[in-house]
Amino acid sequence: MSFELVELPALSRFTVDRREPLRGDAERLAQLWPKARVLTVDAHGRTLVADQASRVVDRPATEFGDGPPDTAVLLGEQDGVAYWAVPLTEDETDVGAPAGRAWFRPELTDEPQWLDLRACGALLDDTGAGLFTSAVALFHWHRSAKFCAVCGGGTESIKAGWARVCERCGREEYPRTDAAVICLVHDGADQVLLARGEGWPEGRYSVLAGFVEAGESLEACVAREIEEEVGVEVADIRYLGSQPWPFPRSLMVGFEAVADPAEPLRLADGEIAQARWVSRAEVRQALAEPGSVPDLLLAPGASIAYRMIQSWAAAG
Repeated sequence: MSFELVELPALSRFTVDRREPLRGDAERLAQLWPKARVLTVDAHGRTLVADQASRVVDRPATEFGDGPPDTAVLLGEQDGVAYWAVPLTEDETDVGAPAGRAWFRPELTDEPQWLDLRACGALLDDTGAGLFTSAVALFHWHRSAKFCAVCGGGTESIKAGWARVCERCGREEYPRTDAAVICLVHDGADQVLLARGEGWPEGRYSVLAGFVEAGESLEACVAREIEEEVGVEVADIRYLGSQPWPFPRSLMVGFEAVADPAEPLRLADGEIAQARWVSRAEVRQALAEPGSVPDLLLAPGASIAYRMIQSWAAAG
């Protein structure tokens, strides 16, 4: 039994116009700057959010000068307003990052608070989710692209933060995205195969995922990764949807596939700590009341894994 995603994955939402020509239109950007809005992103990948993390807290562009700072990136335009993001250094915020923040569940307030995408991506409105996701992705790339891959020369940001050019050889480089597959394996009826990765908290389960190798198709990657990670063969591989995952620069391409629950599971050493088949009833209960099903905490809401599990649970 196949299913469709009930909604867009949380970080796939985007409302602003991100057309490329605007990035090189210095005159138009100068005209938009006085009314532009700016997100600030700290060294831990967090921005200020408010109203129970439902909106990002942006600032007037004029607070940052008469024009965009050299480190600013253009996120897009909407209703005549340009949206930019500016990175902050570690000493520009005084709020420490919580330990194990990948699984951090913050206490939400109406007042502004610093949160990262994992914590608030599913709670933000469509505009805020898209802006914040793009900002995090771009700043991750800028931090790793300071030197030319050809000659080793220093690079500088151009095209409103969407490219870097080598100061020595003139080579231009653009933000990179690594393709990864993520697959919900089910039995064609009422069981789903979930796994816990090494280093994950006890009881935390999700669907299986892995990076696409050079020269490999997405479907071939699905089959290979599932066989490598849990030792089962899959059939009826079908595309579901995709989501950016800027930690640091992945695109998660979602699939479903069917496997036989009678086939023994063989877990990849050092990669998969546990894997098991779970009933649809248990998944529904775990989604409705997190923590109510012993040893079954599901993927957080910002991930496409959550949307896939939610959609499969609702399909039966």
